[in-house]
Amino acid sequence: MFGLLLTIARNTFRESVRQPVVLIINGVAVFLLIMANPLSAYTLEDDQRMLLDIGLATIFAAGSILAAFVASDAISREIDDKTVLTVVSKPVPRPVLVVGKFLGILGVLLMSVLLQSFVFMLAEYHTVLQTVRDPIHLPVLFLGGGAIVVGLAVATWMNYFYGRNFPASAMLAIAPLLGVAWALALNFGPDFSRRPFTEGFRVELWLAVGLVALAVVVLTAIAVAASTRTRQAATLTITIGLFLGGLLSDHFLGRPMNAIEDRWRERAMARGEAEEVPIFRSFIQADGSTITSQVEERVIQLKEGNRLSDFAEGQEGLKHRSLRTARTIVPNFQILWLADALTQDRKIPRDYAARATAYAACLTIGILGLAVALFDRREVG
Repeated sequence: MFGLLLTIARNTFRESVRQPVVLIINGVAVFLLIMANPLSAYTLEDDQRMLLDIGLATIFAAGSILAAFVASDAISREIDDKTVLTVVSKPVPRPVLVVGKFLGILGVLLMSVLLQSFVFMLAEYHTVLQTVRDPIHLPVLFLGGGAIVVGLAVATWMNYFYGRNFPASAMLAIAPLLGVAWALALNFGPDFSRRPFTEGFRVELWLAVGLVALAVVVLTAIAVAASTRTRQAATLTITIGLFLGGLLSDHFLGRPMNAIEDRWRERAMARGEAEEVPIFRSFIQADGSTITSQVEERVIQLKEGNRLSDFAEGQEGLKHRSLRTARTIVPNFQILWLADALTQDRKIPRDYAARATAYAACLTIGILGLAVALFDRREVG
């Protein structure tokens, strides 16, 4: 059974990476990541922070769009063309088919994220040129540009002389070459002077990119689940809709829920069932130093034995439960979006990263279970 799963995943990966849309979306993303460097220089200040925001957002958005296109082509198109019958009639268990398709699509998505991440890391290492006196980082330009040119040349050679698929050859050649270019560039300064490798290696940045990659994993599962019942346009709409909804869930669901809880706390204070207490927050900088600051705003804490819901009036309890249920169902991608921590030069707590990883894993498993259930009852004959 495991060998069958790997076979389906491998074949799906090969079919998906050959799609021209994979190379096109990655090409557009690479262009935007490169242009983010000069465009960030037009901010009044904090140019490097703007670069980080644009870079992570580009990787995230490209992953969501690519997931919808690749999943719809790998699953819904095969269902419409009846080619899936040749696999299901082997017989191949439908859960194995869905999971195998997911793993193959995920391989293409993660390779795309890795390729874009290397470009992003090179752009970040180059830094934004805030003045004309800032030196251009020549190793980044030569090594990064050379990796892309050599990768395209290899793909052209393989396509012309051996008939290999150009998009697949380009992706498989450029991704590792960019990784080598990034690793080599970290050893040099702008004028090719030697630098320690660890000086340019940013663990926090890679951790943030890793959590964005986990969000792409969740979006891939969503796209696979949607493609078992819908065609490409609907799959793209559902995936992009949940992508935007997951980013805005704190605003549309979290804020109304917090407003209700604030009213409950005010009632508890009026009845003498709560008290105001000061809070302290500690922030760990990226360099390891700790900053502890007292927040002027005081929080309301309930006395022991009380619950917030005890102070609900009218339909507030029902509305709060409805908002909480919706917030639980809709993936909250803000949990996996750590650009704010990077732009404020904060260290990402490792326990938070572990909890965020567990959250993404639970979402992925649950959505894949839904995909299996949807495909199990789908008529493919």
